[in-house]
Amino acid sequence: MLYHRAPRPTRALMAPEPEVRRAYRLLLGLYGLLGMTVSTWLARLPTVRADLDLTTGGLGTVLLLGAVGSLLTVVMAGAVVTRWGSRRTMLTAAVIFSCGNVLLGLGPTIGQVAVLAGGVILMSISFALGNVPMNVETVAIERRMGRTVVPHFHAAFSLGSVLGSGIGALCSWGGVPLVVQFTVVSLVTLVWRFLAVPGAVLPLPVRPATPSVDRPAAPVRRGPGARAALRAWREPRTLLIGVVVMAAALSEGSANNWLAISVVDGFAQREAVAAVVFGVFVASMTVSRLVGSTVIDRFGRVAVLYTSGVASVIGLVVFTLSPTLPFAVGGTVLWGMGAGLVVPIGMAAVSADPLLAAGRVSVVSAFASVASITAPPVIGLIAEVIGTRHALLTIVVVMIVGAALSGRVREDAPGPAPARVPDDRDAPCAQAQILVEAQR
Repeated sequence: MLYHRAPRPTRALMAPEPEVRRAYRLLLGLYGLLGMTVSTWLARLPTVRADLDLTTGGLGTVLLLGAVGSLLTVVMAGAVVTRWGSRRTMLTAAVIFSCGNVLLGLGPTIGQVAVLAGGVILMSISFALGNVPMNVETVAIERRMGRTVVPHFHAAFSLGSVLGSGIGALCSWGGVPLVVQFTVVSLVTLVWRFLAVPGAVLPLPVRPATPSVDRPAAPVRRGPGARAALRAWREPRTLLIGVVVMAAALSEGSANNWLAISVVDGFAQREAVAAVVFGVFVASMTVSRLVGSTVIDRFGRVAVLYTSGVASVIGLVVFTLSPTLPFAVGGTVLWGMGAGLVVPIGMAAVSADPLLAAGRVSVVSAFASVASITAPPVIGLIAEVIGTRHALLTIVVVMIVGAALSGRVREDAPGPAPARVPDDRDAPCAQAQILVEAQR
């Protein structure tokens, strides 16, 4: 099965240490913050398009540039995390993200598409760079807590997205300039991340000194660790999970980029109404992630993946073909419910082996970036002919393929535990080895 259940709680794991509980709360906040910042940008896309007098195809081209930057970054992100560790990688991504967010508001304000494109590229690079260590840390926290918590972090992202769409709607109704909105968001999020990240990355437990533990960690991080991250590209199971996640990312990403514009163009609604509909989509994803652990435990991971894929397809078809907005909103609910669990399940599956988690997460994230690269220009160009809402039907075939492949993904047999643990407080691979041995 794809999704690996957390270790059965033992006496030592029944009550997580205070630092684990603190890391859990801080990382939940960081996921929610990320969802909020991304959603405030997506909710204002109609204003961005209008201020720069862009066509739908032109906006798709700008989004394509960001997707290319994300893909190029995520291919290397696994090796970067292995070398730098989660803490430094996440802080670097935070700085890049805030700089890019300022440009997102500045570009439309001064009428420069190039400035907007620069902001999109920087934001996409930072998202890709920060995504890998955040997913690695969620699994590390789950192992330390001894129960399933990975879906909670993705639910926090969705809750943040709902809040962000609400902020976007309020700013649109109030006529808040884009440069003001995005500058304030950038400053607040940068301070928040620098305060939260150090506590969100778990330090290594104190262990008695032994010859194996006292060996330098640098060779593992800079040599075999980086090569192992690249070897993940040759693992059939990881690649297959990547295809499944790519289909889900295509579904979710198309909603992120085009749902608000589809409501504005397809139903002649104001941007604020479109932001609310986008919030309905994200809220539906949130609900599915909040109840996901219970559903997965009852019906199984592959069954949930398949059902989620089918629900997304049906919901998207209903949205694109509905004659009225209320019916379209109903389809949006089903679309969001189906899209909610596939990515968390896939990310947790490739993170099951803590020694290889960073490399495998980067591979799966690269597949998701491919979806981001292909969707904006294709949908944008088709939208010029048949409209944005109907152009979304072009992704249905890929979504069907993803659902069909869900049953082909099976869990690998666990490998032997590592013989030695490098002593490095910031390297995720080193931390993971400690946790594996601690649960024996």
